[in-house]
Amino acid sequence: MKKPIVIAAACAVAAFAGCGHGTPAKKAFDGSRGEVKLMTLDPGHFHAALVQMYMYDQVDPTVRVYAPEGDDVKMHLDRVAIYNGRAEDPTSWDEQVYTGDDFLQKMIADRSGNVVVLAGNNGKKTGYVEAAVEAGINVLSDKPMAIDGKRFAQLERTLDKAAADGVLVYDIMTERSEINNELQRVLVGIPSLFGEMEKGTPEDPAITKESVHHFFKYVSGQPLTRPEWYFDIEQQGEGIVDVTTHLVDLVQCTVLPEQPIDYASQVEFTSAKRWTTKIPLDKYRLVSGKEQYPDFLKKYIVDDTLNVYSNGEMNYKLNGVNARVSVVWNFMAEVDNEGTGDTHYSVVKGTKADVSIRQGAEQGYKPMLYVACKGDDAAAFETELRAALESVADRYPDLDIELSGDKEWRVVIPAALVKTHEMRFSSVMKVYLKYLIDGKIPDWEVSQMKSKYYHHHHCWLFNSILSPK
Repeated sequence: MKKPIVIAAACAVAAFAGCGHGTPAKKAFDGSRGEVKLMTLDPGHFHAALVQMYMYDQVDPTVRVYAPEGDDVKMHLDRVAIYNGRAEDPTSWDEQVYTGDDFLQKMIADRSGNVVVLAGNNGKKTGYVEAAVEAGINVLSDKPMAIDGKRFAQLERTLDKAAADGVLVYDIMTERSEINNELQRVLVGIPSLFGEMEKGTPEDPAITKESVHHFFKYVSGQPLTRPEWYFDIEQQGEGIVDVTTHLVDLVQCTVLPEQPIDYASQVEFTSAKRWTTKIPLDKYRLVSGKEQYPDFLKKYIVDDTLNVYSNGEMNYKLNGVNARVSVVWNFMAEVDNEGTGDTHYSVVKGTKADVSIRQGAEQGYKPMLYVACKGDDAAAFETELRAALESVADRYPDLDIELSGDKEWRVVIPAALVKTHEMRFSSVMKVYLKYLIDGKIPDWEVSQMKSKYYHHHHCWLFNSILSPK
């Protein structure tokens, strides 16, 4: 039986640097069929498979997988096999797999692809990104790419080297292309409707984003099995450094759309907090498939119950605008999880209107977009709202509105514009493939990536948030 492997970035880099693999000359992409050759490294999260939910002309159907032996890689291959075998729009991926303790060094030595996909143990991810960049391999990574201050500093150096060497590192921000999030940003960007963004206060922020997730859920119609390391905050990261990445990204896209961010001068923290989700053994068995808690989780067990620091909230200013982001992890949705899943609440406050997304019982646990008038003339505001939707009809056709309350309207979004969580991975892939052709990640994207992970790092420092020992 092979021993578990933990690879430090410095050791990993040294392992292949000594083999004579320097940064290769940059390969130009032009959109040719099959020019993008994927490698999947140590897949431990289902997002690795979702990258392959659809085929792309630009991407070769042969994918090389490098991983240690174990359940993680098996579950990954099983998920891809489901896509290959589905009745409607089946994929045709050819997974060629190498398993062994030297999987990282083997990937570097083989150089069988030009893009590596990372979605797995977050504690290892920063080192994997660094190792790939040192080898001149482009990276498409799930969030978060860093879970603490040491890893943030490492990631920042790596992103700088990637930019200098022409290596493209990009994180998978699926929530940007969720239709309600898209339209919220669009409407906020129309001054005649929204006015100016309020500044708010720490107690009453101008932007609030709250996300509720569940350890037990369905993905692609199948109950999700979580790997055991997922419950260890030293490997997965806390809630405040994981899903919160999406929320911080959406705040940035709203306040400073496609603009560079200098986190040192434009981000100011006011408060932060975290708390646990309690997972008793019977529920742990349901979601992990294991009979007992592993030894590395015993430090989180209180009164025979696993306590996971999966929940967090941060309050801060971005470019003078007060924002609050929070994430909550429950074990299971209170109603049929297959029909509901995770939920999202968001509001952006302007001088003329508030634009919000709500996803509670009233909405049937489906996200819905609302626009509330702050003035006195509701009729004139309705006319302005209709005009705003008409102005974006070329990108978002067939939008409509219906009155939902006192001076508030719901934006009625046709089903054709709605993308599921799984479908949004395709949207990210298409953006990344375009960047490969361009030969560059835009400067504003790079700066906003740095800012996202600075939030995690600084939030910990600000509130003295430390993992229990």
